[in-house]
Amino acid sequence: MSWIDRILGRGPKSKAQTAKPLANSIMTAQVPVDAAARKPGSLLPSFPKFQSTAGDQLSPKLSDRFGAARMKLRAAFTPSQPVVDRRMFAGRVEVLTTLIRSLEDQRVHVVLYGERGIGKTSLVHVLAQAARDARYIVIYSSCGATSNFDELFRAVAAEIPLLFHSGFAPTAAEAERGQSVADLLPAGEVSPRQVSDVFAKIIGTRVLIILDEFDICNSTEFRRNIAELIKNLSDRSVRVQLVIAGVAGDLTELVEHIPSIRRNIFALQVPKMATSEIHHLIENGQSISGVSFEPPAMDFITSVSNGSPYIACLLSHHSGLAAVDKGRLKIGVEDVSVAVDQALAEFQGRISRPSQVQIEKLTKNGVRQILGMLAGASMFNGGRFDAADIDVLYPSAANAANCREVIEELTAKGILLEAVEDEYGRSYRFQEEAVPPYLWILAAQKRFLDSAKPSSGKEEAAPAAARAAARS
Repeated sequence: MSWIDRILGRGPKSKAQTAKPLANSIMTAQVPVDAAARKPGSLLPSFPKFQSTAGDQLSPKLSDRFGAARMKLRAAFTPSQPVVDRRMFAGRVEVLTTLIRSLEDQRVHVVLYGERGIGKTSLVHVLAQAARDARYIVIYSSCGATSNFDELFRAVAAEIPLLFHSGFAPTAAEAERGQSVADLLPAGEVSPRQVSDVFAKIIGTRVLIILDEFDICNSTEFRRNIAELIKNLSDRSVRVQLVIAGVAGDLTELVEHIPSIRRNIFALQVPKMATSEIHHLIENGQSISGVSFEPPAMDFITSVSNGSPYIACLLSHHSGLAAVDKGRLKIGVEDVSVAVDQALAEFQGRISRPSQVQIEKLTKNGVRQILGMLAGASMFNGGRFDAADIDVLYPSAANAANCREVIEELTAKGILLEAVEDEYGRSYRFQEEAVPPYLWILAAQKRFLDSAKPSSGKEEAAPAAARAAARS
């Protein structure tokens, strides 16, 4: 019987039927009853209420400094929403500078790509603010699965006043009536050539068209039309530029027909944040919310976030609320621990039940910890890792070989992983998008909390322990 079968409880004495669900054994969400919330003279808690009004005003009954701090925290750390307040824009200064110079100095179109949660939408929103400050006409559109070229660019053209068209004087009757460039487009489905013909006559301003969530659109024709439009606009030096953003592992995943427009675009894969940038993000939140993070708490968030602004913001948000709920404005490691548990519960909810059961069973011989570390390496690489990542994590040749054997057997049995063969060689990919961050957070939490203890070398020995289990 293989070590995988033993870990998963397979065989004559299988305990798979009695295995507890992951939600119960790892991360059971419990809502504590705060004694302060009980009604006077009652053993039951008072009925939950919203603590602020729909107008974002604090409830008069909760007008204390902790109620105000809670409201400020919600505004300072918004993990489910992009950054729109420039004060909360942390790090990325060099990236933003590069984008602006590409648009302004090189007059190229921009393609931003990278993993989900890496901050692309926040980047384009702050870029849009900077462009508006420079009096650009900025038109933002979030693409959908059924985005249509004709509908999208008629809507874009409707945002450009006719007074910026060379064929009409500012005092022309059409311009004074508030007509737009959309009124010049022909009837029927418009083509990229027809759109570029109209845009070519724009004068006196510059137009920035932002197409966010570009990867969501499934239409090959739509993507091809966008590539053709970029080429036409570039060839004619039109005062209209596109910024395209989406989830992708590389440029060709996002935009069709790259060879024909490569010289017309600036492509940038958004990198994960450096430690100093994560600290900057947290410090920005401190200044806005009025709470403060103790240095170990900030280090805990930085360690677990792994360069992800989404995870850093999520943990800062939850840990801040955990401290405020306890009547404190200073956030410690214990508050971040609560936040990590809540983050794990959120990611767990995005994982299928079969994968949850598989994760729950991979508890022996450090296998889940091994997967967690490799998950961290894969988070900004399309959920993939390869032999080079294993070698970095396990410098010992013997332990790296043992780790690879663990991964090969998991892959062969279809447990969480699958193999990918391409021109770059063999790599491994997690089957579900939510599994890598979940496994990484579990592993990172353990590593951080164990870091104060004397090193026992157990982590390097984990692959060997898994190998020994396979031999037994």
